[in-house]
Amino acid sequence: MASLNLSYFTTATTTTSISSLSTLRKPKPLAFTSNISTKFFKSQTFKTLTPLKSKSKSKSTTTHSDLSPIDSTTTITSPNTNTNTTNNLKNLKSRLHNNETLYGIFFLTFSPTLAEIVGLSGYDFVVVDMEHGPGGIPEALACLHALAATNTPAILRLPESSAAWAKKALDLGPQGLMFPMIESPIEAQEAVSYCRFPPRGVRGSAHTVVRASNYGIDEGYLSNYEDELLIMCQVESVEGVKHVDEIAAVDGVDCVQMGPLDLSASMGYLWDPGNKKVKDMLRVAERAVLNSEGGNGGAYLSGFALPYDGPDDLRKRGYHMVSGAVDVALFRSAAVEDVKKFKMALAMDSSDDEQEDRQAGDEKYWSE
Repeated sequence: MASLNLSYFTTATTTTSISSLSTLRKPKPLAFTSNISTKFFKSQTFKTLTPLKSKSKSKSTTTHSDLSPIDSTTTITSPNTNTNTTNNLKNLKSRLHNNETLYGIFFLTFSPTLAEIVGLSGYDFVVVDMEHGPGGIPEALACLHALAATNTPAILRLPESSAAWAKKALDLGPQGLMFPMIESPIEAQEAVSYCRFPPRGVRGSAHTVVRASNYGIDEGYLSNYEDELLIMCQVESVEGVKHVDEIAAVDGVDCVQMGPLDLSASMGYLWDPGNKKVKDMLRVAERAVLNSEGGNGGAYLSGFALPYDGPDDLRKRGYHMVSGAVDVALFRSAAVEDVKKFKMALAMDSSDDEQEDRQAGDEKYWSE
């Protein structure tokens, strides 16, 4: 069988149709003319690489960007950017500015497999919880990889509000960072400073090699990261509620995340989070955040649904980010229900057997 001899981008003017590739007639060398290019590459996207040499004629004026193997026309997609659906073409921050209501889930198992399932399920965001979950930075990174494969934005909830934790978490490239137990505007300002490079903040710099900047390939990272990063401060104590309006007004705070369980504990109602006094305190905090006019110098309202206060209830009260479930709780409920159904079936079978025995006994009695 004759073999096809494909030439590499020759300057020949002969145009060979696509159908000729499937014939066994004396094949001619292919010349990729404009006609072929239009048909064959119409829906294709290629990364363009340039040689590792300076674009400048003078060696003395060579810059780092001149030596980049990535052509200036190449579009870089960062770990923070989603490209799967129409909604995900915009990051969380821009979607909030468009007045969208986002629905998410808290993730505590740190299982990459479950993270992938959660991402494929269609949540707008996933909060990888390093505060109450067992995982640290390496485990969170594995979850971010799984979520990135499904184009699902990840928010990392830190174990504590500190520069060290913020630095390590930000370098992983999440779309958002959640700081726990913020109780004053000063603490909120410190949290924001942990997310910004000097002189605007105190974040340590390794932007040339970390995942957040595509390991240094995304040369626009320093120009865009502040616009894309969602900074969330948790208000979950009586002290925090007292200052919630000031916290929401801090420059750089995008969302105030309410913490109803910790709030109930700080009020002395650990075993009764649905207590009317807790609900009233929560409403006070909600109104203060809503009055800050999110997106216009204030913060958006974010929260977690509970059995007595469902996701739709939060949405109707003005929450723009609603977390309606926890992966552990979902699995627990499914597992408990699965066992319950089986044991109920066993009980029903046992009841049927006893009924049949009684009926057999009755028949024997009457037959005697």
